[in-house]
Amino acid sequence: MNTKIAIIKAARSLWNSLPILVGVVMLIALVPSHIHYVFTDSTWINVILGDVFGSISAGNPLTSYVIGGELLKQGISLYAVTAFLVAWVTVGIIQLPAESILLSKKFAVLRNVLSFIFAMVVAIITVYLVNLL
Repeated sequence: MNTKIAIIKAARSLWNSLPILVGVVMLIALVPSHIHYVFTDSTWINVILGDVFGSISAGNPLTSYVIGGELLKQGISLYAVTAFLVAWVTVGIIQLPAESILLSKKFAVLRNVLSFIFAMVVAIITVYLVNLL
């Protein structure tokens, strides 16, 4: 009997969060596709810009490989692309309202801030290690 009640509650919760999730998906579709024009030759600026753009536009790992490859083909630095991709997958500014409602505002903000910071750290360490090879 408890399982049936849990399933009903979970289904009701999913149904209630469906409009939020649909809205998030629709916002993600509005992400600009010409962000490569703003990157510079400065490593630190590229890391920060990559992190910011990746944070604003959220996506999944599968599409990030394609986007990363295209950005590299256009001459964008590996620092910027790595920061962009890590933030693209881990930080979700667009999803923040939904995440705040579903998981709590404090948790959502803390997770996004930490993910933003660690996306830059991961980008710098990753490129450093790749250059060692």
